[in-house]
Amino acid sequence: MLMRARTFTESGRRAQIVTAAIEVIAEVGYAKASFSRIAKHAGLSSTGMISYHFAGKDDLLAACVAEIEQITGAYMQPQIDAAEGHIAQLRAYIESNVALVGEHPAPVRALIDIVKNSGSQSAAVNARLAMVEEHFRAGQAAGVFRPFDTRTMAIALISGLDAVVVTTATAVPEPNELARIGRELAELAVRATAADPEGGSA
Repeated sequence: MLMRARTFTESGRRAQIVTAAIEVIAEVGYAKASFSRIAKHAGLSSTGMISYHFAGKDDLLAACVAEIEQITGAYMQPQIDAAEGHIAQLRAYIESNVALVGEHPAPVRALIDIVKNSGSQSAAVNARLAMVEEHFRAGQAAGVFRPFDTRTMAIALISGLDAVVVTTATAVPEPNELARIGRELAELAVRATAADPEGGSA
């Protein structure tokens, strides 16, 4: 039997719930993000509407992660695509990731809290690590990055980026300050990985 297609109204309501859940998680954390809190934040009369659209909290969290990944991808990917070469792309990834904290603070905080507290969302962590690892391996094959353990370096990079979010949880720095942090982290990463840190953006 074919699944019934969602109506425009249903899709809108579902998106409204996801947005509310992201904002609640960013504000109070995953553990306190109950259906009652989310329903109140979304302006719903009861939690029944959430249960109608989502099978449970894991289902809702999966939808939140998918939405956050879409937001981050739409913001970061054009900047990464515009960069030429492995080093330039590494810089663009780091700098756009840090800038994302200022542009979309709630989704970024929510994602980190979901990943940290929900074992079912570990795939999101593995996907980020795998992407960075693959970039490092490709750069090593091209002779742009020096020899190092790509898994360890990917963990260090992702941990550093996530720490920016954690340390700016109460007050997001001004865009200029975030840009400075992004440049410093990018420079640190390049010096740690590049075969020739003073070289071009190959």
